[in-house]
Amino acid sequence: MLKVAMLSFWHVHARDYARQAEEHPETEIAAVWDEVPERGRREAGERGVPFFESLEEVLAQDHIDGVIVDAPSNMHAEVMVRAARAGKHIFTEKVLATTLKEARQILDAVEQSGVKLTVSLPRLNDGYTLAIREILREELLGRLTLARVRLSHSGALRTPERPNGWLPEHFYNKEQCGGGALIDLGCHPMYLTRLFLGMPEAVSAQYGYVTGREVEDNAVATLRYASGAVGVVEAGFVNPFSPFSIELHGTEGSLFYGTPEAKLLLRSSRLGEKQWTLRDIPPNRESAFRQWVKHIRDNTVAEENIAIALDLTRLMEASNRSAASGRSVRIDELAVR
Repeated sequence: MLKVAMLSFWHVHARDYARQAEEHPETEIAAVWDEVPERGRREAGERGVPFFESLEEVLAQDHIDGVIVDAPSNMHAEVMVRAARAGKHIFTEKVLATTLKEARQILDAVEQSGVKLTVSLPRLNDGYTLAIREILREELLGRLTLARVRLSHSGALRTPERPNGWLPEHFYNKEQCGGGALIDLGCHPMYLTRLFLGMPEAVSAQYGYVTGREVEDNAVATLRYASGAVGVVEAGFVNPFSPFSIELHGTEGSLFYGTPEAKLLLRSSRLGEKQWTLRDIPPNRESAFRQWVKHIRDNTVAEENIAIALDLTRLMEASNRSAASGRSVRIDELAVR
């Protein structure tokens, strides 16, 4: 049985990961640390496990095998480097880090310590993504020319019942989050666009501030490729009815998912189709958390997951720089070390 420590309940998905750990037959939560002691004590009390005020102390516990990191994004490098050096396996919420330099520090510590790292990039495991990857492997779209992926919700919209919206207030803290809608919700369309098109040469981003917060609540990033292809990533906290959607277009075909129904539509000249056809969507593969446990058990490495997580940090850092400077930012401008 793997003994796991929860390192913070800052993120809105922390309880979801705690539940996954509680439900998995090979893991159990054995301790809690939180940068906000009151919150940590409450969460530890609900689970009947010890609360540690000191990160150093919880990482020194020999019986702790791994950690689930849901600390503020700006603490990821400190928390994960220390966890890796203490020999603890790491499962973490995205983003891995807010800068490429910090992400490299984490990965260097993980490699040197030989611990297993997995980043929660859940839409990589969804059935529609698996179906799209198979279509791309079959080259049914020809050479890709455009990818557009959108994900939004209404978390920042103020209502009489929720005058601050339904997202926690700290999700608008620029220092802790490293940004707003794009680095939080936009992570999903960003890593999917990276999956479909690969890494771009440069990124241009535009941020909007509909509700007047410190961070953006409305965002678009465009990814420029040497091939001439374009990626469009859209995210927002101010849209109650905007569906999650994927569009891919190529020289031989196009596909749509979620416009707005959860259906995958394809039309390809390589299949001789004269109309749109509905494609089957396979079941989701196992969750990122279950993959992490399997990597620990089997002594394997989450190579694709880590590579995409690292590229996601690159893309988010470039987007933030672009929005702040009003110019396109090349990926090779980012500091590696």
